[in-house]
Amino acid sequence: MKLSILTATYNRADYLNKIYESILKNEKVSNLKAEWIIINDGSTDNTEEVIENFVLENKIEIKYLVQENLGKMAAINKGMEKVTGEVIVDCDSDDFFTDNAFKIIEQNISKLIENEEIYALCFLKEDLHGNISGREFPINNMESKMFDLYFKQDIQGEKILVFNTEIRKKYKHELEENEKFITEARMYHKMDEKHKIICINKIVEIGEYQEDGYTKNIRETFFNNPKGYYMYYKEILQKELKEVTFKKKINILKMYGLFFCIRIKSILRFGYRNKKDFD
Repeated sequence: MKLSILTATYNRADYLNKIYESILKNEKVSNLKAEWIIINDGSTDNTEEVIENFVLENKIEIKYLVQENLGKMAAINKGMEKVTGEVIVDCDSDDFFTDNAFKIIEQNISKLIENEEIYALCFLKEDLHGNISGREFPINNMESKMFDLYFKQDIQGEKILVFNTEIRKKYKHELEENEKFITEARMYHKMDEKHKIICINKIVEIGEYQEDGYTKNIRETFFNNPKGYYMYYKEILQKELKEVTFKKKINILKMYGLFFCIRIKSILRFGYRNKKDFD
């Protein structure tokens, strides 16, 4: 069985070798074969040279794509067009796989492939110091939805999703006009409407946020992408929020109001363009 690995990268040439070596290690101890789809999002460093060296070694299947700097989500959408594996996982350019990641995925893959209600297996991630991102799942192998995990059960932290390719290809990251980023959760919530995930308390990726990354600069990310975040919170308010924690409800309303005001301010500053600006 083939695992498709999607990596969008922008000026991360110095980090790519960690992913590469982790894939090589995992292939030796697992029956999963990898195709590594790398999307260069307009890098200005020596990313191209580094990837060319990987390709010349011919140790794993690599598909290399290049685009102008349109952001991570547009890059992942582009990479999805080249996926041929039965299952898919994203691995950020500054992350890498644990030594037994493929083995863990392989041991659980039947739960994903043999159940059409399941769109992904949800695993844990840790940092370079061994600290798990957020919290573990309260019950191993429990079925849930990504929306419920974060908004009803308050399971915070970054999680790693291994998708059923057949289902994943029906969705994409929806970006608003001229914006480069939107939270992955916007797509997950739409997948939640028809499918579920299985939560597994195993760590499959390791990484640490970089100083110039989206998460470290969350305020700048918000204000550079207000339309997408406005739509994200607007969509959340259209959901059934009965079981959402009070604290989360307050935060949803606060963030919706914030991005609504930012959009209005932008419209007033740059002028009315079309009806969609007020939708």
